[in-house]
Amino acid sequence: MALRRGLPMLSTGLRSARRWMGTQPILTTHYTKIDRSSDKRWDHVDMERVVDETDVLIVGGGPAGLAAAIRLKQLCAEAGVDYRVTLLEKASQIGAHTLSGAVLEPRALDELLPDWREMEGATWATPVKEDKMSLLTETGRIPLPVLPKSPVDNHGNYIVRLGNMVAWLGEQAEELGVEVFAGYGAVELLYDDAGNLRGVATNDVGVAKDGSPKPTFERGMELHAKVTMLGEGCRGSLTKVLMKKLGLDAECEPQTYGIGLKELWRIDPAKHKPGTVEHTAGWPVDYKTWGGSFLYHIDEPGDSLVSCGYVVGLDYTNPYLSPFQEFQRWKTHPSVRPTFEGGERLSYGARALNEGGLQSIPKLGFPGGALIGCAAGFLNVPKIKGTHTAMKSGMLAAEAAFNAMQALPEEQKEEVVSLDMVPYEKALKSSWVWQELHEVRNVRPMAHATPFGMYGMFAYTGTLQYLLKGKEPFTLSHGKSDHERLQPAAEAMPIEYPKPDHKVSFDLLSSVALTGTNHEHDQPSHLTLKSDDMPVERNLALFDGPEQRFCPAGVYEYIEDEATKKPKLQINAQNCIHCKVSPPPRSGPARADRVRNKSHNP
Repeated sequence: MALRRGLPMLSTGLRSARRWMGTQPILTTHYTKIDRSSDKRWDHVDMERVVDETDVLIVGGGPAGLAAAIRLKQLCAEAGVDYRVTLLEKASQIGAHTLSGAVLEPRALDELLPDWREMEGATWATPVKEDKMSLLTETGRIPLPVLPKSPVDNHGNYIVRLGNMVAWLGEQAEELGVEVFAGYGAVELLYDDAGNLRGVATNDVGVAKDGSPKPTFERGMELHAKVTMLGEGCRGSLTKVLMKKLGLDAECEPQTYGIGLKELWRIDPAKHKPGTVEHTAGWPVDYKTWGGSFLYHIDEPGDSLVSCGYVVGLDYTNPYLSPFQEFQRWKTHPSVRPTFEGGERLSYGARALNEGGLQSIPKLGFPGGALIGCAAGFLNVPKIKGTHTAMKSGMLAAEAAFNAMQALPEEQKEEVVSLDMVPYEKALKSSWVWQELHEVRNVRPMAHATPFGMYGMFAYTGTLQYLLKGKEPFTLSHGKSDHERLQPAAEAMPIEYPKPDHKVSFDLLSSVALTGTNHEHDQPSHLTLKSDDMPVERNLALFDGPEQRFCPAGVYEYIEDEATKKPKLQINAQNCIHCKVSPPPRSGPARADRVRNKSHNP
């Protein structure tokens, strides 16, 4: 029987957790965290890896990685050379892990493929025709002005099916000669004798949930490269390892995060307004919580699709807040609900977002590799856009890698030597990406700079930021890491969320069923803890288990151990939808790591 945590049972839950502290069942079984050399079950298993070599290796088939791959091959064609470019993507096909529905600023795409609007298959873009911004109260809506050339001005932008766009970019990359391997997760970083990044190893397959080899076991392979670009997106597993090993974030502020939840709907055609973009702030969260919604009407022949979603900053203070529940509640607002009534929900998903901006960008280039896209954190928060900056970063990294390869002596061009990617960082800091992020650097931290929270941020953005375009003589600090702002449960007010009506608002598990993700049950959990005891000793005892509320897929659940009658954390890894918010960045030292398993999306 599961222990009920949250709402009215706060005191009981906390007393139970404190009374039943002790050793918890083993939760971490993944082979990247457990040493198999002392496990007799592996004594007679061949652990040699096949090794392949490439010139440039790109980890992650998102906009940044694909832009880098395409740009590299363009440069090869212009120079009459043929460097090998290899791209790994953990999803079963390119675009399968990319959530549909975004507004694209086409600047980087125009630079990369100037004729993309006329190219075959580019049917995933809807020109923005109408732009709306509003502040919601519990029952009302206050229109806000969309100032020309302000961050929320979408004139000239496009609503895109981002998953379809990424799949299309993958096709362009393959046509240019990029070797794309979908369905292969990179799980280990490889280094040369000097400690420079040398490449990655892909995931082993055929490993049972208890960490033992199955009869179908196959060792992953090693890919060595002159340059390895990590484009895993926000909170990528290898990126976090590399950050720590090389100290890439030693001179920047800690990253601050958000979670974006998204649904795709087919609505009543009479309510469909293709090209309309709507954003709201305010209700259902309070003014001290960073949050807001989006609603995009997609123009797709013969259909009436809208993409909607809600973003919550993970620097919120109340451990009882549930981003998923806030999203569902937003759809019930009197001015929002009519859009969805009579419609059909088609899909659901969630993703972590880097919101730290300029202050939180780590070192980008180093011997043997580079961080590109949201792995580094180029999201323009007030614009609510990061695809264009991610793509440009990939293009600049491609140019730096190409120049470094061209500069090699002929006798070294066939060897795997780690090339220094520091010039990439210099190029990015001289680009429009850096200028754009510099202009808006104070918007996100302004939410904590005054007692007025989001209202103070809006006042700043509509006056100083709009007039000065980032020329103000100060740069605000984010102040704290997200988890440091979380209040102990004893100091917080439980939140009563309404039950779903299953017409406009829905429960968590039926939502997870619409994500299209699927994990084999008998494999090690890809969610691993640094300490298996910490969830109960700290997260549950002090914060009443916030991970069971901020996770958008029900992965983390506190239940009662039938044998000991003590609470324990259960990780429902099969529910994971790859949002990368979990493992939790919120509860002090009780953090965890994520590793990449091969997964399949039907």
